[in-house]
Amino acid sequence: MPSRRTFLAGSTAALGLAAAVPVARAAPAVTAAGSGSRPPNLVVVLADDLGYGELGAYGQKLIATPRLDRLAAEGLRFTDAYSTAAVCAPSRASFLTGLHTGHATVRANPSSGGQGSLTAADTTFAQVLRARGYRTAVIGKWGFGPEAAGQESHPAARGFEEFRGYIDHGHAHQYYPEYLWHNDAKEPVPANAGGAKAVYAPDLLERSALEFITDNAGQPFLLLLTPNVPHAPSDVPDTSAYADRPWTAANKGHAAQVSRFDALVGKVVDRLRALGLEQDTVLLVTSDNGPHEEGGVNPDLFDANGPLRGYKRNLYEGGVRVPLIAWGPGRVRQGTSDRPTPLTDVLPTLAELGGAPAPADVDGLSAAPLLAGSPDAARHGHLYWFRDELGVTSRANAQDAKRATWLAEALRRDHWKAVRFAPERDRNLPDTRWQVELYDLAADPGETRDLAAAHPARAAELVALMRASWKDTYPRTPFGTRLTLPALAVPGEAFTVTATLDNGSARPWTAAALTLRAPAGWTVAPASPTGAEQLAAGGRLATSWRVTAPATAAPRAAWTLTAEGSAVAPGGPVRYEATGSTATPPPAPTADSYLSDLTWISAANGWGPVERDASNGKNAAGDGPPISFGGTAYPKGLGVHAPSDIAYHLGGAAVRFTSLVGIDDFSAKQSTAGATRAKVYGDGRLLLTTPVLTAAGGPAAVDLDVRGVRVLRLVVEDANDRTSFDHTSWALARVTVS
Repeated sequence: MPSRRTFLAGSTAALGLAAAVPVARAAPAVTAAGSGSRPPNLVVVLADDLGYGELGAYGQKLIATPRLDRLAAEGLRFTDAYSTAAVCAPSRASFLTGLHTGHATVRANPSSGGQGSLTAADTTFAQVLRARGYRTAVIGKWGFGPEAAGQESHPAARGFEEFRGYIDHGHAHQYYPEYLWHNDAKEPVPANAGGAKAVYAPDLLERSALEFITDNAGQPFLLLLTPNVPHAPSDVPDTSAYADRPWTAANKGHAAQVSRFDALVGKVVDRLRALGLEQDTVLLVTSDNGPHEEGGVNPDLFDANGPLRGYKRNLYEGGVRVPLIAWGPGRVRQGTSDRPTPLTDVLPTLAELGGAPAPADVDGLSAAPLLAGSPDAARHGHLYWFRDELGVTSRANAQDAKRATWLAEALRRDHWKAVRFAPERDRNLPDTRWQVELYDLAADPGETRDLAAAHPARAAELVALMRASWKDTYPRTPFGTRLTLPALAVPGEAFTVTATLDNGSARPWTAAALTLRAPAGWTVAPASPTGAEQLAAGGRLATSWRVTAPATAAPRAAWTLTAEGSAVAPGGPVRYEATGSTATPPPAPTADSYLSDLTWISAANGWGPVERDASNGKNAAGDGPPISFGGTAYPKGLGVHAPSDIAYHLGGAAVRFTSLVGIDDFSAKQSTAGATRAKVYGDGRLLLTTPVLTAAGGPAAVDLDVRGVRVLRLVVEDANDRTSFDHTSWALARVTVS
């Protein structure tokens, strides 16, 4: 969505600001395998919009995919594997965290108004494996914003030590980008400046992936390779393999993208073999959802969904059933499997292969025994999908009988599949208002015959399971290490830091311990026991320390403290880190001041940097026009996007805080759907909560007694689960000192 905020240069990190919320991270290297044998390297390759029928091994006739076809013949080919959603962001979130879309944090694309970020409560398979000493990397499309470093949804915060590619899925639509991210920084691609098409990003991703494998050949590693092919547009340097076909340029480009994906996987296998790692590696290849029809591509030309009904965005089989190939000579059996296998199974499967404990509250089940040849792999009682999508494409809409923008759910139990649609965008509509369809996949895999009228009891049974599969919020069992510390560390004054090590797995741990690392010169003294001989499943070790920054510590926005939790799990030692930041404060105000003229302690913003007017009302200060509510302009302000959290050091010097806060006129012109709620805290105590703020309702006036308050926090929260539109401004935010 257009916004003046998207044009601001810089970021929280660039302005020298600390994130307000500490980020949990797992630690590197511990001993490798509890059994004494080398745990396998794990390579997972996730295509973008690759359909079930687009590989030769799954029936493709027009597009050449020889390398993947060979892997399917040498390994295990799944016939009933499923993405966890019919569009990108929710599918990838479930894939990473093992939670289906009735429980996951991300349940819709951000373009449809859904949550677009992972959170500190989300444990990915990278965090699980890093705790066991795996080197971890994600190369390619990440798909979760905001596009900034130092925030909870960044790959580094979710367990990946190495990252190169695209943070935001919108950026990943560019095959010739002017920059890619490398860890926490943007790396320019100068040859692509000004819209030039000189360097093809998938080639850069390929090079990085091969380098990561080479650099880490001597230790167990996890590589998540997520190229953006064959997502639209059909940009590709070479379509010569299909030059003689009587196809459109878009279709030729799409076919070449699929073949390029095939070649990429082949090069990964070649590198593994060249390094002698093929016997020590398990490779999984799959896709995030069904085939697309965007940018002029005709999926029907390629029979991209095979014998199945539907495309990307549909909850019919063609939208969610995907290729899945497992390969690993000596580790993965040859053959095919018809086990219904959702990609929520990736986390527990990788955890078992790597000898790592996994969160017990995930929806996935390990398929590791099945890969090794056991016929007794755990099977799901049912599979669940949810869709909340505003995007429309013609073929998908036709398959949905023009209900592509309706809320939809689907559920498979055994060979029965139910799909239902809500005529209003309200998941809490009574069941009688939903339109329900029922299919027998054993007799009708193409979902051509709706049997709901013939089997009403069966349809009702599956609808009841849908209801049970959805939770408005899904509280997680804590897993790993968490760190809590105050936002402010006053030099020379002791403060308390607490950390927990939570065994969120299903089996007990032993020899649990917590330690804390602080900056050089700081003193750290335990205030409670730091170890436990046993940590039962679901158990917690909690420890606190008294920490003091030296009296000579200079003002600084981010001092890093790290808690390390270690234990011995059934598969071997594990170690989890949690890193947080505290600040030594800037001076307290000595005169009446606008907050936009003060240096903040910390600032976290839901999307982009915090806008600040530092001009004393004389100029626009680079953030567009002054803040305006209802046609009245105010020259001083702070612009944020929910969720946001800005902290200021008052040092007990101020007596009054005043402001107007609301959704400003500029933001209202972009959309009237925004709704937020503002809160003000003083030293952690809630001082004010506004009513729900909307453009129509106007701003709320703030007038608070802040005598004695040392840290003032301004918080803006989403109020209607539509964070894409929650641009909010604090106008004339001012503290009075005397």
